[in-house]
Amino acid sequence: MQKIVILTGAGISAESGIRTFRDSGGLWEEHRVEDVATFDAWLNNPILVMDFYNQRRKQLLEVEPNAAHHALAKLEERFDVQIITQNVDDLHERAGSSKVLHLHGELKKARSTVDESLVYDVQGWELKFGDTCEKGSQLRPHIVWFGEAVPMIEPAAELSAEADIFIVIGTSLNVYPAAGLINYVPVSCMKYLVDPNASPLPGIRNLSIIREKAGTGVPELVEKLLAL
Repeated sequence: MQKIVILTGAGISAESGIRTFRDSGGLWEEHRVEDVATFDAWLNNPILVMDFYNQRRKQLLEVEPNAAHHALAKLEERFDVQIITQNVDDLHERAGSSKVLHLHGELKKARSTVDESLVYDVQGWELKFGDTCEKGSQLRPHIVWFGEAVPMIEPAAELSAEADIFIVIGTSLNVYPAAGLINYVPVSCMKYLVDPNASPLPGIRNLSIIREKAGTGVPELVEKLLAL
């Protein structure tokens, strides 16, 4: 069975109604990234950071997977499919994809501030001060903030190196280290880039560019692959 590895970014979630950093004028819900998405922000104003992610979590419960998410789940009928996502939502899982690696954490989870191996599901949408891990430490959002290490990048690189087909969806490939994953893909592997603003990638061979939104371009690509 051929292995398809898929890297998804903010563009695929945007079509479900989730606001992206790029689409919000450089702000997330009128907040600077430095004020809500860094460890310094957590130290300086944990109340603001906690509320920001509570609101993101609340919004996530109000949206649904779109046609692109459902199409990717359909690929599992014929292929071994592994999704690597830069998104922190659970829309891939809710659409039915069974193997999803989250590079930047998961919005619906929280982790210990003293032991990052202690990760918990958030019940509902609200994480509160006083919610602690089994060691008695405050829980923080299970999000990889700007400036923090990306612990899942090595497993993602290993998966990319195993791809028979590699698909990039809804990302400009400007955010590292995720953008560098395409460099691990075998040269002979067929590659697809689905994004309305996509540009040619210097040095990347066997690349087909589909300049459409995910909700349109991905279902079309999936039907093409299933018909092979």
